[in-house]
Amino acid sequence: MSKKTVFIDRDGVINKEVGYLHKIKDFEFIDGVFDTCLHFQDLGYCLIIVTNQSGISRGYYSKNDFHLVNNWMLEQFNNQGVNILDVFFCPHGPESICDCRKPKPGMFNQANDKYDINMEKSWMIGDKEADITAANAAGIQNTVLVKSGHMIDEEISNAKFILDSIERVKTVIKN
Repeated sequence: MSKKTVFIDRDGVINKEVGYLHKIKDFEFIDGVFDTCLHFQDLGYCLIIVTNQSGISRGYYSKNDFHLVNNWMLEQFNNQGVNILDVFFCPHGPESICDCRKPKPGMFNQANDKYDINMEKSWMIGDKEADITAANAAGIQNTVLVKSGHMIDEEISNAKFILDSIERVKTVIKN
């Protein structure tokens, strides 16, 4: 049976945007992220993180640095009772030709191939229009842009909802 899933961008949604985050000491969770993720779990959603990490291809940090920070983050989620099913990341820069870098849907398609996800009942929470575009291309129409990361032009956004923070997402994902 296919799984309903909440896909979540990392930088700017889960943690405060610092630009090319690659050190645990610089990782700061956004208020309410644990409670909100527990809410999704209580509703029966799987949680998957999808994140562009061009700092790897730019040479700012290594894949190992990314995995160290990510493993620490996953441990913090686990300590709060939140199970993140998986993390998909694109290490390529914007000039690269790949299918995984958002706004392309490659990471969503990889997740669907691995976990048989019901895209029609799934959600994407991001802080950039590229997150929404990628989700839409993968068949996810339930989308939320949060204003905790980058500036958002609400007039041209294709997001179903635009909210101030991830905490507010509980008001729209109710079942």
